[in-house]
Amino acid sequence: MGIKRRRIVIGLIVGLITGIAGALFGVTQWAGDFERGAGLSWLFGVRGPVAAPDAVAVVAIDGRTGDELGLPSLPRDWSRTLHARLVDELTRQGAASIVFDMQFDKPKVAAEDKVFAAAVDQSDRVVLIELITGKRQPLTDMQGRLTGTIWVEQLIQPMPALTEAARGLATFPLPKIDASVYEFWVFKESVGDAATLPAVALQVHALRAYPAWVSLIAPLGLPELDTLPATADAIGNATQLRSQMGKMRRAFEQTPDAGARLAALIDAQASTYSAADLRLLRALRGLYAGDAHRMINFYGPPGTIQTIPYQAVLKRAAGAASTPAFDVRGKTVFVGFSDLYDPGHPDRFYTVFTNDEGVDLSGVEIAATAFGNLLDDRSIRLLSAWQTLTVLLTFGLVIGALAYALPAMVGAPLTLMLAVGYAATAQWLFNSGNWWLPLAIPLLAQLPLALFLGLMGQYVLERRRGKRISKALSYYVPENVVQDLTARQSDPEAFNKVVYGTCFATDMSGFSTISEQLPPDQLAVFLNDYFDTLAKALKQHHVDVTEFRADAIMCAWTADKPTADVRRKAVLAALGAARAIEGFKQRNAMLKAALRIGLEAGHFYIGHAGGGGHFVFSIVGDTANTASRIESLNKHLGTQILATHEVIDGLDGFLQRPLGHFIFVGKTEAIPIIEILAATADANEEQRQLAQRFAVALAVFHQADWAGAAAAFEAIQADYPDDGPLRFYIARCQAYLDRSTAPPDDARVIRMESK
Repeated sequence: MGIKRRRIVIGLIVGLITGIAGALFGVTQWAGDFERGAGLSWLFGVRGPVAAPDAVAVVAIDGRTGDELGLPSLPRDWSRTLHARLVDELTRQGAASIVFDMQFDKPKVAAEDKVFAAAVDQSDRVVLIELITGKRQPLTDMQGRLTGTIWVEQLIQPMPALTEAARGLATFPLPKIDASVYEFWVFKESVGDAATLPAVALQVHALRAYPAWVSLIAPLGLPELDTLPATADAIGNATQLRSQMGKMRRAFEQTPDAGARLAALIDAQASTYSAADLRLLRALRGLYAGDAHRMINFYGPPGTIQTIPYQAVLKRAAGAASTPAFDVRGKTVFVGFSDLYDPGHPDRFYTVFTNDEGVDLSGVEIAATAFGNLLDDRSIRLLSAWQTLTVLLTFGLVIGALAYALPAMVGAPLTLMLAVGYAATAQWLFNSGNWWLPLAIPLLAQLPLALFLGLMGQYVLERRRGKRISKALSYYVPENVVQDLTARQSDPEAFNKVVYGTCFATDMSGFSTISEQLPPDQLAVFLNDYFDTLAKALKQHHVDVTEFRADAIMCAWTADKPTADVRRKAVLAALGAARAIEGFKQRNAMLKAALRIGLEAGHFYIGHAGGGGHFVFSIVGDTANTASRIESLNKHLGTQILATHEVIDGLDGFLQRPLGHFIFVGKTEAIPIIEILAATADANEEQRQLAQRFAVALAVFHQADWAGAAAAFEAIQADYPDDGPLRFYIARCQAYLDRSTAPPDDARVIRMESK
């Protein structure tokens, strides 16, 4: 599979993961809270307040009503004749219906209650609220044993006189979610599909169009509706209105296509109705054919719906000239507690439009809002469950695929642009058609997930690519240089520098013989195995630079300034390399000799050497040359690991054997050479005894007592016949004694005549 095709496939997988994750989250119980709290609030906030319907108003009892009327502050202490006067005045002003969001279930002063009931009856347009109560009741079997419980709700009507006088009766329970309100019932299933306050208010408001409504639904052949009264007056009281509304609701529920057929009839006959009647007919169709449970489409903060103080209506009724005029003609007026300035007023609900002072929407204003939603069929429209899942899956698939499949510089901005476009589309649909598309889940959950998975996937992809490049480069240059080349720099000159460190030199003893015996291809395999064995031991101790030179290796541990750490690592690596080559010799019998290592510490150059655009990364300087000379000294001394005093100075944990000061060919300064026998923890007693006895004999040699030194070395050799330094010094003593070699001026210094 090609790289591009693989990237597209993985992009689709990322998109599927993002889409499925969003869809799965969308079906959880937390999704609704998340969307309401973040998505719906955002949509309302961006849309802002809108004009409320002109056919609804609120008459508000607020904190000033009692004072201005010279009454107690609590309405429960008022005479109900005040409400009678209010009804009379609103009726006189031409209100289409009057809806009380106040409880009147308990009698007070009989004469006053009678006046109020008479005003309600005379108005013939008043809707009163019923109290809905619920309690859990036990269930028992035939033997009276408890088998469970059931939740039962019932309606508590106003006092009988008001019940008989009212044009409509309805309850208005509001489902609260975390102290907030978002929804309302049109028909309450738990109390026999009883119409709620906004629905009854709409039906009373639309009674003027009742004859046209009856004529429209007659051709539909809906069950139970063939006996509907022909006129609104024939409906009678609130009980009969409830019965008629229940019949119409059931008829539309039982005939699923009735709503669509009725809408077509209304559109076909639209020219025969006035604009006002056409509005009412469409509202009634939406009322009975729509959902029983709807989302509130808030118009704005408290007071967005026309609000008239309760006291203003009464003062107007009393003929007070100073009272501002108000217009309620043809409107449904909701009466209840509503204070636009006091955040502590009763009967209040937190909504997305609760203002900065903490003033919530009152229950009566929410009832009026719900009525306005029904009147203009402007409740918030929800997608079906399948539509929601499709939107979430599609959104996640698109942005997830783009976030991964395209390069980050293109994919990330394009993904964000698509998210912004989706948000703008969702806002437009909300503003123009009241459609509520998922917003919080796509933008706050799926978008971050898509960007994370996409960018992380691209990061992993680039990292893998970088690792492949780094691995290829690491075959030729040190790892730290590879990191700089791949991450920051590309100029080879930028890596050339003089550093402090320890140089490690070694070569393969007997390479010429081995190369004569093996064909070139087998020799290459042999060398690669040999170098790989050494390299593993060196890497264990974090070597910085490794340079292969034919059958030899020159490597270095480096630092910006002198430090014991780079010297200790080199010594440990030397011991580890020696052990590794012993293992190599067991599987490659052609290699006979032990590994020879030379160590020197100091300043040297590391960097690119070459020309014509081709370079090798090399270690250059006197420190590196000296390490090579010390490595060669192993041949003369019969040793394995030699180091200068500079390398081992101050390092503990190693068994050392000082071998004297040596001047190499071409050098003028004597260098103290020390053999590293083993790590102290690994050294055996024989090695310790050898180091101690050799030091005593060497001290005699340094006194120019050649005969005494020879005797001392020979005595040690009896116990260590294979020790190379003993043989070397015994031969030196004999050469000085028989004058075949001139004794040095300084007995501590040995001048080498060959490399």
